[in-house]
Amino acid sequence: MARGATLSFLAGYVDTLGFIVLHGLFTAHVTGNFVLLGREVVAPGNDVLLKLLAFPAFVAGVAAVRALVRRRQRAGDDALRSAHLLQAALMLAAAAGSLAGSAADMASGLLCAAAMGTQNGYGKLLLAKLPASTVMTGNVTQLVVDTLDRAGGAQRPALATLGGGVLAFAAGCVAGALASPWGMGGGLLPAVALLAGLAALPRPAGSEADNPAL
Repeated sequence: MARGATLSFLAGYVDTLGFIVLHGLFTAHVTGNFVLLGREVVAPGNDVLLKLLAFPAFVAGVAAVRALVRRRQRAGDDALRSAHLLQAALMLAAAAGSLAGSAADMASGLLCAAAMGTQNGYGKLLLAKLPASTVMTGNVTQLVVDTLDRAGGAQRPALATLGGGVLAFAAGCVAGALASPWGMGGGLLPAVALLAGLAALPRPAGSEADNPAL
């Protein structure tokens, strides 16, 4: 549960930070960028290129972590730790690029999109038993359904996990907004530190990370 809540916090943090600093770019999921691209049809802006490139960057992150996970599993190594470290490296590169100046903001945004693609990828591959950490629509829907079912007498043991993830994501959004005055460079450093801490944790017992056949 702690790992899932931390990842949800990270997603909310990075998504909000990028949205503010990078003029409306969603880095943690592609749905919002599709909406913004649709808006460009009727209200063209000067930041459409970044939103167009964010999708292949996100896909590249998913593809990269899939290849890494498969390689680590074949070798019998801890795939989840390696996935966390890959995401941390991408975010650190994004922070370093942003510190180089505003001209590097596009590269920083694309690296962030790739990093969040990585989180989405290993979430599906290795942490499928946990609620999604980057998109809260499904989690909130399930939380409402389970809460109503529990009020009717049904047992719903995942309520705490779902609720904790939603609250952690919301807290991350607030923290990302508060960090935005430091820009992508300074703002990403706490997120990188959190990811490094996750990489040091043992993999969760009973997770898909324990199944090398995936």
